[in-house]
Amino acid sequence: MSEYRFHLQKYSYGSKIACPNCGGSRCFVRYVDEEGVVVFPDRVGKCDHEHKCCYHYTPREYFRDNPDMMNKADYSRFERQRSLERKFDQPVPSFISPDIVGRSLSHYDINPLYHYLSDVFGAEETMRLFNIYRIGTSAKWGGATIFWQTDISGNVRTGKIMLYDTQTGHRIKEPQAYICWAHSELHLPDFHLKQCLFGEHLLKGASSSPVMLVESEKTAVIMSHFIPDYIWLATGGKNGCFNKEAMSVLRGREVTLVPDLGAMELWREKSALLSGICKRVAVSDVLERMATDDQREAGLDIADFFLTVPTKCQILQQMIRRNPALQTLIDELGLELVE
Repeated sequence: MSEYRFHLQKYSYGSKIACPNCGGSRCFVRYVDEEGVVVFPDRVGKCDHEHKCCYHYTPREYFRDNPDMMNKADYSRFERQRSLERKFDQPVPSFISPDIVGRSLSHYDINPLYHYLSDVFGAEETMRLFNIYRIGTSAKWGGATIFWQTDISGNVRTGKIMLYDTQTGHRIKEPQAYICWAHSELHLPDFHLKQCLFGEHLLKGASSSPVMLVESEKTAVIMSHFIPDYIWLATGGKNGCFNKEAMSVLRGREVTLVPDLGAMELWREKSALLSGICKRVAVSDVLERMATDDQREAGLDIADFFLTVPTKCQILQQMIRRNPALQTLIDELGLELVE
């Protein structure tokens, strides 16, 4: 019996329905039974709006609330088997070939996130950030961004592929989520995924540097520009790879957690994982203290606050758009923007 007998339904057109909690349309993913024995009610699933809604009703909770269904699903035997699999079957993590990763570190001319950050920071600084974090470009969706998860030993565990809007820098989520995994797209046989923190490779050779931990990969990249004195790492989401094994690389370090708005209490609870690992652990509440109700509703993160003030590069680009002749003047005089 597979460990993944009960799982969220794979996306297909029309598969997402209205959320039973917040009422949002096409944002709710249902759980399905791989064996086809149990047909879950439409309330058993997860809402895409992690911050605004947070609704997530799992099969475990459903069987707890409906014990009569446990016999039909043979759920107790499934749980025992899954426990044994977790205990005795700990496969060695698989890695993605350096050649594959290397080939992706190019074609930034079709990468919307690269274009957006170039407008914000300039092309030279954006290239520096992409090189540091080893960010690639996928042919998927015409140039999606690949955030490679490179562990502290330099091995690539996987890559998260996401599509961004060139103008806003925000993820494109309609009419679908536009997010997938590199190992799945590569159809690698017998691939055993074990995620690590995004940016984890930056820890090697910087044992005394303090660490800032955020949710989003994009946020880690942006904040490493604004506050470079810290190593900025990302869990890959509110839950992401926030587990004891993944966090073990932070042993002996000073770590500050900076959750997105709305995830403060959850990350306070999760910070207990780090108490016996890190030298010092703190959970920053600065965003919660300064945010407006609208900002909380939007679930902003620390990078969103820093980006509210236009950079010098952005101001210059706005001036060039209003008067294209300015670019010609800059080029002919060999002028450079001083940040």
